[in-house]
Amino acid sequence: MALIQINSLSIDFPIYHLNARSIRKRFLRLTGGALRKETAHTVIVKALDNITFTLEHGDRVGLIGHNGAGKSTLLRVLAKIYEPNRGSLHIQGRISPLLNVMLGINPESTGYENILVRGLLLGLSQEEIQAKMQEIADFTELGEYLSVPIRTYSAGMQLRLAFAVATCIKPEILLMDEMIEAGDANFKKKAETRLTEFIEQSSIMVLASHTNETIKKLCNKVVLLEKGQLKYFGPVEEGFEKYNALSN
Repeated sequence: MALIQINSLSIDFPIYHLNARSIRKRFLRLTGGALRKETAHTVIVKALDNITFTLEHGDRVGLIGHNGAGKSTLLRVLAKIYEPNRGSLHIQGRISPLLNVMLGINPESTGYENILVRGLLLGLSQEEIQAKMQEIADFTELGEYLSVPIRTYSAGMQLRLAFAVATCIKPEILLMDEMIEAGDANFKKKAETRLTEFIEQSSIMVLASHTNETIKKLCNKVVLLEKGQLKYFGPVEEGFEKYNALSN
């Protein structure tokens, strides 16, 4: 059974020789949290500060908060891209991160070669990837293009390939940074159906979205973050009430 346990988790980013105010503000927007001056030449960004909550089977969680609140940072912690400085993170279950579906795509390699590399990055074995190769190829509808370097692909064709690989395995823990629109209009409906099935199959889903209606539609709980701190964890409607109160 899938499980995520976060206990007193914090992440600090030390920034050295960062004196320009505009650059400091931009970095803060990207990471979330609050700035703290450490020395004359060092700034600490407290991206996440003492976060504690537990997610279990059936939880569909939306991350809400203002820009720079720490939503994307938290997703990357759950995806094990960032390591916490303090506290603990326990994850039970296979993680399927849809944070950057183009990660690992090499424009000089063929479509088939990219399927293999992207699958390995997702934690699949070569045997598992080979077993799913035809299914992935059929879903892309790219045909003979899979045998040529993807630098010859359009942007929509590249996204088809990346999306097909990213959604080829049944997720236990699904992490999403915004909903994905894959490819052209003809492919979009099939991709939307696949993504809906992908979400339904997951044991736990964590979604960061700037669209409140998407979170209200797909989620049964929310995590409200403000300057890297957890302000609320619980049912969706009450979470948005608290979020709106912070905005006023």
